[in-house]
Amino acid sequence: MPKGVYDHKGTHGHAKVGRRSPTYKAWYAMLQRCTNPRVEKWAHYGGRGITVCDRWRTFANFLADMGEKPFKLTLERIDNDGNYEPGNCRWATQSEQLMNRRTTRQWECCGLTGTLTEWASAFRLNYYTARTRMLKYGTFIPDHTFILIRGEPYKCM
Repeated sequence: MPKGVYDHKGTHGHAKVGRRSPTYKAWYAMLQRCTNPRVEKWAHYGGRGITVCDRWRTFANFLADMGEKPFKLTLERIDNDGNYEPGNCRWATQSEQLMNRRTTRQWECCGLTGTLTEWASAFRLNYYTARTRMLKYGTFIPDHTFILIRGEPYKCM
């Protein structure tokens, strides 16, 4: 257990040896990424200054704030440069996680910003069609007219 981490095993029922809950595993992995330099991904977390708030160094507090880990969701920081703390974390799908990476490029169109995947979905375009239009024309819609974004009309300038 990392220094300064208080687990209080047995009081919450999530850390039985050999039967740790998915929520406990997510909490423990979060702590390891941020506090243990021997962990493979430490350089991307603790190594660049990402920390776990004092409150979440106790599993019971993490559980109270985040709730049980939903099936097929993972722990995500909303602000990738922010710490693991209440208000900056949520349970997210794999596709949400992929769109919230430091390396994910943000594209601007009509004064709005989004990932290429989000734009392709908004315009109901194939991903590669959207990418080609953006690279070739600098926009997803060559005629700059009214468009629907998530069902709402929007005037491009």
